[in-house]
Amino acid sequence: MKAPTPMAKDLTIDPDLVREIAKLISETDLTEIEVEKGDLKIRVARQVTVQQVMHSVAAPAPVAAPAPAAAPVAAAAEKPADLGAHPGAVRSPMVGTAYRRPSPGSNAFIEIGTVVKAGEKILLVEAMKTFNEIVAPRAGTVTHIMVEDGQPVEYGEPLVVIE
Repeated sequence: MKAPTPMAKDLTIDPDLVREIAKLISETDLTEIEVEKGDLKIRVARQVTVQQVMHSVAAPAPVAAPAPAAAPVAAAAEKPADLGAHPGAVRSPMVGTAYRRPSPGSNAFIEIGTVVKAGEKILLVEAMKTFNEIVAPRAGTVTHIMVEDGQPVEYGEPLVVIE
């Protein structure tokens, strides 16, 4: 039997190293890690399953409301799929979790009817423990908000409509 060449020895994968890397991934929130040493490259990844939870809100008891107040409610009742093609739709630039307020006890950045300026912060999307500001691409009035605080969002998903 022939002795392994030095190059072949360097390319030998150490199972204990792979186990150690896998342990590191399970102890952190990482989904993958890659280690490189010379020509040897080891990549360990885990599949993450995201479960979307929808919270239902009980409808309030019917109350007589003035006619102008009914218009935003009717506008908000439109389906997000219908609004996705709206020219004023602001879409999520990434997969993450949308937040309508800077912190749990704070007021929301925007509400239906809020007048915003171009570049004004309207939402946050958290991705990999980084909060990314979502800003208004143009000035206008917020007519639809299609995400709840803490709701998971997908890339390209419509978040709000600014007219």
